[in-house]
Amino acid sequence: MPAWLEAAILGLIQGLTEFLPVSSSGHLELAKYFFGDDRFQEQSMYMSIVLHFATALSTVLFFRKEVASLFDVRHQHNRKYILIILVSMIPAGLIGLFFDDVITSIFSSSIILIAAMLCVTGVLLWIADKAKADGNPLTLSSGFLIGLAQAFALIPGVSRSGSTIATSVLLGIERESAARFSFLMVVPLILGKLCKDLLDGTAADMVSQNLGYYVIGFIAAFISGLLACGFMVSLVKKAKLRYFTFYCFTIAIFAIIFHTFRF
Repeated sequence: MPAWLEAAILGLIQGLTEFLPVSSSGHLELAKYFFGDDRFQEQSMYMSIVLHFATALSTVLFFRKEVASLFDVRHQHNRKYILIILVSMIPAGLIGLFFDDVITSIFSSSIILIAAMLCVTGVLLWIADKAKADGNPLTLSSGFLIGLAQAFALIPGVSRSGSTIATSVLLGIERESAARFSFLMVVPLILGKLCKDLLDGTAADMVSQNLGYYVIGFIAAFISGLLACGFMVSLVKKAKLRYFTFYCFTIAIFAIIFHTFRF
């Protein structure tokens, strides 16, 4: 398979699965495994950075009105919302800062682990779909708990959007607000990760050497992410997360079978 086509497929997978509650990191790792290309092992972390940056931009574009309004700090509501986002970043931020090597090793761990975590995601989605939102407001404490769910989703196979939205709904937060917060809270983390990797120079060197490859992935992730974001918000409002439970279990079973009988 040509490198440009593989990059486009990875971008499409990232764009769709970043917002749909099925684990973008898990799907990217499964895709690289199925491709069986050593190049992806060398470039996987850098490609993941590029693709996550693309979906971060699609999030900002989709929620551009909400993002723009947050900069009006004259309103107490906006200041509080920004503070809650900052609090939600603490768990994942600390893990990423001090355990980056561990995260990298987890990303290259077994297909069985990824499949098991997809099943965990499926269970979370099923529970969340049955829960009733009480209209509770976002608070600093709920933001931190949602942040813990986001940190848990650093494990490939655990959906970040699925775990954070599920946690929000279980805390009684209204579904549409839960989806909006889930997508906005990750943007600062992605941008922070991007800055960290650009500062050490290695990511910039790798991207510059394979610019076309990364550009194709970026475009595919950005466009598909923009479409998936709106679709996901609509699904959360209609309480249809349970359908993704069946999907997660199906992909997990397929991955286990493929891994077991691959020669």
